[in-house]
This record gives sequence, structure tokens and C-alpha cells, in this order.
Amino acid sequence: MHFIITDAWLAKSRAVHLSGTKLVLALVGLSLVLMLMAAGLYHWVFLKGAREGWPIVGSMLKLVVKDEFEQRDRFMRENLDAMARKVGEMQAKLVQLEALGERVSGLAGMNPNDIKAPPGRGGALVEGRPLSMQELKHTLEDLDQITDQRVDLMTVMESRLFDQKIKQMMVPTQQPVANAHLGSAFGWRIDPFTGRSALHTGLDFQAEPGTPILAAAGGVVVTAEAHPAYGNMVEIDHGNNLITRYAHTSRFWVKKGDIVKRGQHIADVGTTGRSTGPHLHFEVLVQGVPQDPQKFLDAGHDLPAVAEAQPRTPSRPAVTLQPVSHR
Repeated sequence: MHFIITDAWLAKSRAVHLSGTKLVLALVGLSLVLMLMAAGLYHWVFLKGAREGWPIVGSMLKLVVKDEFEQRDRFMRENLDAMARKVGEMQAKLVQLEALGERVSGLAGMNPNDIKAPPGRGGALVEGRPLSMQELKHTLEDLDQITDQRVDLMTVMESRLFDQKIKQMMVPTQQPVANAHLGSAFGWRIDPFTGRSALHTGLDFQAEPGTPILAAAGGVVVTAEAHPAYGNMVEIDHGNNLITRYAHTSRFWVKKGDIVKRGQHIADVGTTGRSTGPHLHFEVLVQGVPQDPQKFLDAGHDLPAVAEAQPRTPSRPAVTLQPVSHR
């Protein structure tokens, strides 16, 4: 493209030749200049109209501000919805933690009200700043991770405490006859029928006929039948090769195969079998070997002491007389 520039005063002319590339660059440059000029003019007019309150500019400004506010509100609503869902999830986990805490405290023998009070906090007031959205998000993520860990920990604790509770309930520490007098202890004594030294393999609880006999621990009834020596006899299997025996009863309240719990009424005191009077003959057998039931009854809820009991054959001490004797 050729341009001819003529000067009227000097009566001269000059020719300018532009190639395709130069022409494109010139047009682009001219367009940029025009755009910058238009933007500057728009900005000047917009600011001046906004400051002086021109009607048309004021309407345009309101539309722009309204659109910006709507976008900001939409962004805030989306973030608030996301935060609300996160808070809802944390509330559900806190409810789960509270329920777990109540169950665990119950298994541990604690009062749930003692652990519900919030921890005390205090300190001097120091000027701070509001949390940003990013900081709040990180805080919620940390709380979410902590609650997950607490739920897992409490679940494991509940499982272990429940297992210990079950084992404890399967150990015969319940008095089989309430408020009964102990007539004959475990060990060697004079047999009331033969007058010779014999091993007494249990405890005799003196009581009136018909007095309720209670299961010393939870378990499964494996025997509920008449025996030549023990009379009407009930045996309960508590697992781990541990069995309790209740002899000389007058009446059964359970049958073979029944599942009983600690303290359940299983029979009545009587004088059936090889007996000199109404009483309960109570035995504890570990792997078939008679143990001293008094050690289990004295142990109470001391599970470790009870768990250490091992089968053994009692040593033979000097012969001693007991106030009441029977087989």
C-alpha cells in the first residue's frame, strides 16, 4: 500500500510504502490506542457521573453493584451450605461420641454426668483478629480428624471393656444364697456319715427349705437332674472350663440348656441326697478340679485375681471339726 503525503506550504510530496505486515501492525496499534482512549474516557465519565449523580450513570452503577452483590451472595451461600454440611457431620459425630462415652463410662463404672461438664478455660484478653474462611475450613478439618480418632479410640475401649465385663459376669462371685450362714467350709473335715476324715469339696450355706438359690455367674445350664449323693443338682457352665454346682436342692427353676444370668433364681434350698439337713452345697470346678469357692466369692469384682485361679488339688491339713457336716 502506498501513501502520498503532500505539504501545501512547501509544495512537496512524500511517498510512504507499507507492506502487509507493517499494515497489520499499524492497524493493531491503532486499535489498541482507540481502545485505551475509549476505556479512559468511559472510566472518566463513569467516575464523574457517579460522583456528581448523573441519572444514567447512577442507574448503570446500581446494576453493576447489584450484579456484584448477587455474585458475592451466591458465593457466600455456596460456602455457607458447604460449611453447614460439615457442621452437620461433626454434630452427628459428636452425638456418636457422647453415646459411646455414656456406654464406656457405664462399663467402666463411672457416672456419665461426671464427664459431660466442659473443661474450664481462661486467660488474659488479648486483641485478635477474625478467622478467615480458609482458617475456619482448616479448623473444621482438624476437628473432623480429631473426632474420627476419638470415635475409633472409644469404640476400641468399649469393645475391650465390654469383653472384660462379659468375662467378669462369667466368674462366680455372686453369693448363691442371700444372707445365709456358712455351715461348712472347703477342705478336710470329719464326714458326718462315716466319722472319718474326708475332703469337703465346696461350701455349705445353711438356709430354710425353699430359700431361693441364685446363679453365682452367668452361663449355660448343663445339668439339672437327681444325683445319688448330691440329690437334686444343678450345674452351670461359665466357659473357660469353669463350672459351678448347686446340690441338695428341693426344686428346679431351670432346665438343661437354659441360659442364665448372674443372680437368677435357679433352684430352692432343700435336703435331698446325702444330707443331714436343709442347706445348699455350692462347688466351683476348674477343669473338673474342685476349687475353694470362698476365694471366688471374696474376689468380688476383682477380675484379675479371679482369672489367676488354676486347677489344683488341695493339700491335706490336720483334721479339724466343722459345726455342720455332710457329703
